[in-house]
Amino acid sequence: MDSTVDVTIPVDARAASELRDARTRDAIGRLVSRVLQRQRREHVEKLFAAIEQLGADAEAKGLTDEVLEEELAAYNAERRL
Repeated sequence: MDSTVDVTIPVDARAASELRDARTRDAIGRLVSRVLQRQRREHVEKLFAAIEQLGADAEAKGLTDEVLEEELAAYNAERRL
C-alpha cells in the first residue's frame, strides 16, 4: 500500500483475537482497501453510464450542442443582471 493509516473498527472477540498478528492485520488492511477501491470504481462507472444515458435521452428529445450552448449563454446572461 502507498500509505496506511490505522483505524479502529468494531469486530467480534474471535476476529479481534485473529487480528493480534501483525501480518494478519496487514493482509486484512490490504483486502479492505481493495474492496473499497473496487466499490469506488464501480460507482464511478455507474455515474459515467448514467451521464451517457442522460445525454442519449436528451439528444433523442432534440437537445443539441447548439441548443445547450444557447441555453447556457442565456442563463449566464441572466445571472449577470
